[in-house]
Amino acid sequence: MFNREKIKINFFPAKNKKAIVAVKNFKKEYKNHPINNADVIVAVGGDGTILSALHNSMKFGKPIFGVNRGDYGFLTNPYKKIDLIKRLQKAKKTEMHVLKMLATKKDGKKIQAMAINEVSLLRNSRHAAKIKIQIDNIVRIKELVCDGILLATPAGSTAYNLSARGQIIPMNSKLLALTPISPFRPRSWRGALINSKSKVTFIILDEKKRSVNVSADFKEIKDIKKVEIKEDRSIKLSLLFDPDHNFDKKVLNEQFSF
Repeated sequence: MFNREKIKINFFPAKNKKAIVAVKNFKKEYKNHPINNADVIVAVGGDGTILSALHNSMKFGKPIFGVNRGDYGFLTNPYKKIDLIKRLQKAKKTEMHVLKMLATKKDGKKIQAMAINEVSLLRNSRHAAKIKIQIDNIVRIKELVCDGILLATPAGSTAYNLSARGQIIPMNSKLLALTPISPFRPRSWRGALINSKSKVTFIILDEKKRSVNVSADFKEIKDIKKVEIKEDRSIKLSLLFDPDHNFDKKVLNEQFSF
């Protein structure tokens, strides 16, 4: 994938001791280039670090090779003290897209944000949230009584979505996971997998009494009354994985872990 003699790396470390030490060791062997002049970003940390690196590099379109020096590291590769350039040359690319969110606050103000993992709505008071769900302008649930709901990408399906008992999605499936958080009514509904081309709209019912916040990855917006979400396929992000450690294999293993 890369020319060994000319490859330029930008290192993006997490702020923990293991990551800082690892990057320090990498820099002894490989020059650290500015992100705008690099061919690839090597993000060292956990999944949160990968997410930050993806957001920071979105306008540059650089591929990201994650090295696990964090906790779980589902989106990373193992940390190995072997030829990093050789690993980058053999790495397999996995492309992903982002969710574009438009949130309307109670005062009518509209705020747009991008999400790589998920857009999540959570109640902001002691009262359960009441949310109407529309998919492609068709009402699918008139009133979901819950703590919240989220819409996750394949990359995000192994994060908050999984902890909320949502389905894990293979990266190239062209699906999104719609998953309720602690649903009360309807009790039997546990979520859905929907086409990634669909437009999803959440309308907050009784928003004055039942306040709800929305988060698109790291960005939180308070006191919303409506959220519209659609995948933005004009933005392509790339993650690099070792051939024996690719995302789809991880997804398959995760689905059969107990």
